[in-house]
Amino acid sequence: MDAFEAHPDQQAVNVFRLCLLTGCRSGEAMAMRWDDVELARGVWTKPGSTTKQKATHIVPLSAPVKQLLARLRQETNSPWVFPADSKPGHRVTVQKSWLAICKSARITGLRIHDLRHSFASLAVNQGASLPLIGALLGHASPTTTARYAHLFDDPQREAVERVGKLLAVGGRK
Repeated sequence: MDAFEAHPDQQAVNVFRLCLLTGCRSGEAMAMRWDDVELARGVWTKPGSTTKQKATHIVPLSAPVKQLLARLRQETNSPWVFPADSKPGHRVTVQKSWLAICKSARITGLRIHDLRHSFASLAVNQGASLPLIGALLGHASPTTTARYAHLFDDPQREAVERVGKLLAVGGRK
């Protein structure tokens, strides 16, 4: 987070923040249009033309995302949330910024797409089900979401321990 704050390209950082807070892909974030965002309802409707599945995906927005977007809305008159600097349209790459941020933070081997995985992993750790995570990520198939199943080991163990304590019966003589 310190590397995020110190990085000179805050537009790129805000793309990364959006990825981390919503689980979206960086391309989806960069293609976000203000017409697709309903801040009052807290919803982002991703058109199928911007999603991997080519299907419309409705994303609920958390309070931190709504705050970020409200601030960004005040900073631009563009139809794009992340407008390009040098030409009409939206930003199309953030790779150089990502590499610089990782270098500054002394992190190796981390991809931008890993922000999406972090979102899903944090959701699992907070007790979200795999079907819910799949819906949040816009997965077309449950097998795609199944890669997060191993993260359920600790929550499952905690659940069986709680049940075990409730049903524990002392030895009878």
